[in-house]
Amino acid sequence: MLKIGLLSDTHSYMDDQILRLLSDRDEIWHAGDFGNMDVSDRLQEIAPLRGVYGNIDGADIRQLHPKVQRFEANGLDVLMTHIGGYPGKYHPDVRQSIQQNPPQLYITGHSHILKIMTDKSHNNLLHINPGAAGRHGFHKVRTMVLFTIAEGQVQNLQVVELGKRA
Repeated sequence: MLKIGLLSDTHSYMDDQILRLLSDRDEIWHAGDFGNMDVSDRLQEIAPLRGVYGNIDGADIRQLHPKVQRFEANGLDVLMTHIGGYPGKYHPDVRQSIQQNPPQLYITGHSHILKIMTDKSHNNLLHINPGAAGRHGFHKVRTMVLFTIAEGQVQNLQVVELGKRA
């Protein structure tokens, strides 16, 4: 079993609560808009980090984290990008990949809106946008997602509310 902490849109913000919630995770995944290298570095100190860069991230983050990542995690095929759209409205950067070879789990950030949904037209692909863990943006509540992966299946999916944005 692999324990995952998923967050996005930190926009240079990190607090002890987030770090504490991630302290028991086997891997941390960040779906873009780190904001600065300090966020990436602090997360990497806790657990192995997989991330993608977002539209606000500078060259330093872009050199370390790709725009799109496709990987296998404990038997689960995962596709992660920052700006990727939703089931039925996929961004052109990933649309062809999803249509031709859909992953089991598709992760995006960018919207600051927490969404967990299934795309039944693409092999029941599970889509997760963890919302925004940072304080910059229009969202009212900061969020992240915790889950486990066992034998290629997402399990124990938990939405974590981190408090009000401001």
